[in-house]
Amino acid sequence: MSDEIIASAIPLPEEPHKGPHVKSPHDSKEINLKMISDIVYWSKEFGVSHDLLHEAIRTHGTHVDKVRAALASHSVNLT
Repeated sequence: MSDEIIASAIPLPEEPHKGPHVKSPHDSKEINLKMISDIVYWSKEFGVSHDLLHEAIRTHGTHVDKVRAALASHSVNLT
């Protein structure tokens, strides 16, 4: 797995009074860092920032259950 972080400067569409539109992930078991829609979805699902999600994936891999467990146990930080 690469340590490369992929980001997008493309603004996400917003709906009035609903915040950014969030698409469902393409795979419910793996987080695809190359898809901004996956980053947005899983960040919102886990209630964490995009940066914290990237760090959790860098440290624990892309499997949703592993990332969820790492975030729940607070074993991921940005410092």
